[in-house]
Amino acid sequence: MERKIRNIAVVAHVDHGKTTLIDAMLKQTHIFRENEVEMAMERILDSNDQERERGITILAKNCSISYKGVKINIIDTPGHADFSGEVERTLSMADGALLIVDAADGPMPQTRFVLKKALELNLKIIVVINKIDKKYARVKEVIKKVESLFLELAKKDSHLDFSIIYAIGRRGVTFSQLPSDINQEGDVTPLLDLIVSEIPEPQGNSTKIFKMLVSSLDYDPHVGRIAIGKIAQGKVAVGQKVILTSKPGKIWRVEKLMTAKGLGKENISEANCGAIVSIVGVEDAQIGQTLSDPADNTPLAALSISEPTLHMTLGANTSPFSGREGKFTTSRQIGLRLQKELESNLSLKVESLNNGKFKISGKGELHLAILLETLRREGYEMEVGKPEVITKVEGEIKVEPVEEVDVIVPNEFVGIINQEFGKRLAKLQKMEPINAGETEFIYNMPTRAIIGLRSILLTQTKGTVIFSSVLTGFEQIGKPLAKLRRGALISATNGEVLAYGLENAQGRGLTFVEPQTLVYEGMIIGLNAKDEDVSINICKGKKLTNMRSKSSDGIIQLAPPVALSLEQSLDFLESDELLEITPASIRLRKRELTELDRKRQRHAANEIALITG
Repeated sequence: MERKIRNIAVVAHVDHGKTTLIDAMLKQTHIFRENEVEMAMERILDSNDQERERGITILAKNCSISYKGVKINIIDTPGHADFSGEVERTLSMADGALLIVDAADGPMPQTRFVLKKALELNLKIIVVINKIDKKYARVKEVIKKVESLFLELAKKDSHLDFSIIYAIGRRGVTFSQLPSDINQEGDVTPLLDLIVSEIPEPQGNSTKIFKMLVSSLDYDPHVGRIAIGKIAQGKVAVGQKVILTSKPGKIWRVEKLMTAKGLGKENISEANCGAIVSIVGVEDAQIGQTLSDPADNTPLAALSISEPTLHMTLGANTSPFSGREGKFTTSRQIGLRLQKELESNLSLKVESLNNGKFKISGKGELHLAILLETLRREGYEMEVGKPEVITKVEGEIKVEPVEEVDVIVPNEFVGIINQEFGKRLAKLQKMEPINAGETEFIYNMPTRAIIGLRSILLTQTKGTVIFSSVLTGFEQIGKPLAKLRRGALISATNGEVLAYGLENAQGRGLTFVEPQTLVYEGMIIGLNAKDEDVSINICKGKKLTNMRSKSSDGIIQLAPPVALSLEQSLDFLESDELLEITPASIRLRKRELTELDRKRQRHAANEIALITG
């Protein structure tokens, strides 16, 4: 009997419209009743708080719809390069993919990455040219670029055989042919028909013994750990005995078997190969392991996950304010939480250091910042050091990660791009106008030069820049970067910020605090207008006398504080600084809090520099 299942992953560069298009598919296939709250929601699958706040997909998710008697399992994947581990592990569950490309932006670095991974797994691709209603849409040119990308990445002739469909995701309409009138009525039926006809049914032999690669994990407080994956061969049923091939001596029993239904899950008694299932009862399951019938402990091919590019130290908070604002403040509590994170965050690496701190390695600034924000919201207090790139030695040469950076800006900001990238050892690969109002730049540059760049460009281009990057490989370490940041304004005392002291500080540069903020000695309270660090008594009040003077009667006027986000604070850090993170606050500080200790640190660093060369 025909197995009426289609397993599709939805892949794209960030902000090209994946989640919005999935919303339309869920709503139009009547997964929800008309009176359900989801019918009025946008980005239904982005259920995580940070996903909704940032407008990006962080965690891959799967749901299902039913169309013409066929169950379509949909896997929504992140579009940001920092979450490529999520993409790599979830593509293993799919038999085909929708590659969504913005009709104005065209293929971007992450488009290349996800397509390359999909073709390596031999997935059948349907290209969706989305946002054809955009002001600067250039559909024909984008299709040519997509075709060139397929020619470049294809491993087989069959990979060049792909279908194209046109969409306006926010309106929930798709078209088999490019419409002459983009305002005409429509729905997602053309796309669903194409999925059913073009995406192959899952392959596999249901008569062989059961095997499944664990591609994802879930947790339920009532039933414990849930292993999720696509059955590669055989069948599985409730009550069946299984093993983890890495620990063949221990036998588990399938206590519960579930499959996706809409956004939720439904209990089933058994499932054949090709089905994406959730299995309860295997408490030791880890992503990348193989679940198998006890008769055969041969594992399936393991997942291949690309290596991290950045690392930073993380430890318990040691500032004078430690323990005031968090529930979990010890190194042991942080270590246990990081070990739990490793179970599902495949791109993360954690190494315990001798000083009670941890070295955490990830795919990029955003990857690490979201982990820190997650811990912060869960009640953890911690401190982290400056993010640094991970270098390797190949032969006798020390190499560093290099990325391709793609930037699209309105023409008025072209000079800013040239100036900022010029400071950062970037090599221009291509510069071309993509429409009447925007220009695209493609640069090759070391990862260390990219740290902080996105935040700076967003500020300088008034939020209009489209910035993305993808790792291209490793090259011999180039010359050091010039210092890109000016000196810090540092609190010289402990206490409460007063307006008079803050006014003096604002005469030196920008400030990050406001009156009545509690500060401690060594805390960074602003950015100096000059290159050197300066200590300031920001808690100083005005001396009161019984004499009146013309100048003493004026009202102090203060500029509002500069508020730095967690990512901007990470970008701000120098090697002698730390970022204190608590559920209530983010504070920048010097590693050594007193002026005397900082002088000793500088003296020791100078001596080491003299000895080494």
